Amino acid sequence: MQIEIITTHPYNDQSPGTSGLRKKVKVFQQTGYLENFVQSIFDSLHNFTGKTLVLGGDGRYFNRPAIQTIIKIAAANGFGELIIGQGGLLSTPAASHLIRKNNAFGGLILSASHNPGGPDEDFGIKYNVGNGGPAPEKYTNAFFQRSLSIDSYKTARIDDIDLDCIGAYQIDGLKVTIVDPVADYAELMQSIFDFNLLKQSIGSGYITLLFDAMHAITGPYAKRILVDMLGATPDSVINAEPLEDFGGHHPDPNLAHAKELAERMFNSKAPVFGAASDGDGDRNMITGSHIFVTPSDSLAIMAANAHLIPAYAQGLRGVARSMPTSQAVDRVAARYNIPCYETPTGWKFFGNLLDAGKITLCGEESFGTGSDHVREKDGLWAVLFWLNLIARKRQPVADIVHEHWQKFGRDIYCRHDYEAVEMDIANGIVEHLVNQLSALPGQTFGEYKVKYADEFSYEDSVDGSVSSKQGIRIGFDNGSRIIFRLSGTGTVGATLRIYLERFEADASKHDQDAQTALAELISLAEQFCEIKKRTGRTAPDVVT
Repeated sequence: MQIEIITTHPYNDQSPGTSGLRKKVKVFQQTGYLENFVQSIFDSLHNFTGKTLVLGGDGRYFNRPAIQTIIKIAAANGFGELIIGQGGLLSTPAASHLIRKNNAFGGLILSASHNPGGPDEDFGIKYNVGNGGPAPEKYTNAFFQRSLSIDSYKTARIDDIDLDCIGAYQIDGLKVTIVDPVADYAELMQSIFDFNLLKQSIGSGYITLLFDAMHAITGPYAKRILVDMLGATPDSVINAEPLEDFGGHHPDPNLAHAKELAERMFNSKAPVFGAASDGDGDRNMITGSHIFVTPSDSLAIMAANAHLIPAYAQGLRGVARSMPTSQAVDRVAARYNIPCYETPTGWKFFGNLLDAGKITLCGEESFGTGSDHVREKDGLWAVLFWLNLIARKRQPVADIVHEHWQKFGRDIYCRHDYEAVEMDIANGIVEHLVNQLSALPGQTFGEYKVKYADEFSYEDSVDGSVSSKQGIRIGFDNGSRIIFRLSGTGTVGATLRIYLERFEADASKHDQDAQTALAELISLAEQFCEIKKRTGRTAPDVVT
């Protein structure tokens, strides 16, 4: 194998966010840009010579050429085996499982998750460590620092690999294994859930379902598991073919972007259960006939009913949620006397808790839930969890949700996203908020008296690491909260996310519209941050 050392120059914008490095495709196509970042990752790692690397992505535009480039760089840097999904495809949770199952050194996942795809849209790459989870900050900081000084990268002069043919190839000291991207993941799901009960419930017609793969990675997974293994009708899975541009749509599983699913779930012929997943398969949206389940409620309901699922029948060691996620799961944890942890946004923060055996379930309000079966959030796992729950409880989705609210109360919750805000304006809003924090506690605004106002900081209970400036919190005496946070998942400007939460114990008020119930908090949020005033906008781009 002939190895070349290519001279390059550093780029100054390769700092990974909460989910890796995301940029426009044209940025990644710059000379040496992808190569620099991959080499910076390998230069920051140690003792991987001869070890295994998992590689795959969500199939978006630039996925295939990027994989061929990475194969050559990985070969030149001394990896012993590459495990790659057929066609270059792997959902993010499936990649996590392959890393863990094969005791791989780590993995590279090519995805920009729920961001749009295509020649003029987004691409991304992130490194997952040996536990199958996203690289912690000490890794991503090292990647960025190396990228600022890199002056060369290594590449092997080998032919492109046939990504479509399952099998193993030996290229000098490198073994390349092309695997079925679905098989190992499907086997894992079968070990967690009661597939016999699900087949019976779907086959008898008790459960009718509709899954929207959004022309993204989960199409093949959903067809294999829901249709082939569990017996759902073929038309139960829509938009099932992964496309490089996701069919021109935004592969974000929410009511705004999964329009076809939403329309069918809120009409007179709606099936019992509906769901969607995102670009790389780690997020989920759960719906029932004429009801949308917020991700915060979904996590809480899962925690309260986990004993009905075979893999969790012995109980939960603990639960965790990201800070902006509603406090609904906290109430479940308190009722059942199990630990509950509050972390910053970003799945990597759950990894240490999972590895240390402190938690079993975890989730984020941004449509992500998961458990200790992998180290990523997992969209189809959440779908199967809900299907198993419906089959065991013999209740429709709406009844399950309302029963939960009656028992624990309802955390009325929503998120307002202002997308592609100019960076100077976004940073000005944050500075404006920070300047108010010290004066807010004790002030009263209508029925809301401020109890605390701060920037969230997290100390990891396992390794003691500290992550600061993780979002601005304004909490009130009645348990309500307003949270402001700049998201790191976009590629243009900044997305300001505003999270609003109010607890309602009175069951007679549980069915009220969230926007109506939260109207005063929505007004207060604008008063505090001035997003509409500073941007000239009249409403958020997305409400979830």
